[in-house]
Amino acid sequence: MILRYDRLGIEIPPGDPDPAGAMAVQELMGGRFGEMSTLMNYTFQSFSFRGRKELRPFYDLIANIAAEEYGHIEVVGATITAMLTGADARQVVEQGNPHHVLKAGKGVLPVDSGGAPWTGDYVFSSGDLVEDLTHNYFLEIGARNGKLKVYETVDHPSARALTGYLLVRGGVHMVAYARALELLTGADLTKTFPMPRIPNEKIPECKPHLERGSHLTLYRFTPDDYKEVAAVFKGAHPETGEQLRVEHPAPEGFPWPDAPPQPDVFSPGYAPEEIVEIAQRLRKEAGFD
Repeated sequence: MILRYDRLGIEIPPGDPDPAGAMAVQELMGGRFGEMSTLMNYTFQSFSFRGRKELRPFYDLIANIAAEEYGHIEVVGATITAMLTGADARQVVEQGNPHHVLKAGKGVLPVDSGGAPWTGDYVFSSGDLVEDLTHNYFLEIGARNGKLKVYETVDHPSARALTGYLLVRGGVHMVAYARALELLTGADLTKTFPMPRIPNEKIPECKPHLERGSHLTLYRFTPDDYKEVAAVFKGAHPETGEQLRVEHPAPEGFPWPDAPPQPDVFSPGYAPEEIVEIAQRLRKEAGFD
């Protein structure tokens, strides 16, 4: 089961509407190496995992990282929606992905930067633990590459904050899978770090997360479960030499950014004030006001 909190992993800074940038950031949601792919790969591997009792540390690793990835699709989705808020609908059609207007009410879609839908064909779950972990390590490298490219090509402050956060947290997952493979096979994949060869400390938006030690920490997204992940996620960080750690609870997070109505695309309706009036009445009747 998933325990969901109505918070985001980062605070999303405001900025002017950027339909073209939002289209590029879609790659981090629905691309082959996007957050939907990391979420669903690890989730399906956890569903199909055999020998949970005997191999608990490795199951805990995959299942717990899958839980964090749900938070990553949340923050990517919130970023894209924020970048589209306030944009003229015609501007979105001309400069960005027309489907952001025609299908999504200026919101995020499960597609890549070219508008192609995310597909379950991106999910790899072979049942072979070493093969799956190797795939996950490669998937995190591809994801890091994509984040760096978005960072270099999109100047919007929301996109920059998003990529800084994801580069640090995705780096933790890359370390985790490399360490798991090292313990299982003896192969030291950490010698390839960082991949691509751009250290996170050179990226300003990564620095607040590095200063908090987020690059060293694998959070448990549960009060009582997945504790044996600490048997795998341990030792020295391959880039800094600092000790890795597992912690609970995860950081409290931040509120979702305000998402005001966009009447030109009928979101949340053609006459949003009527829906607001109904919602206020229902809240009052239920004792929330």
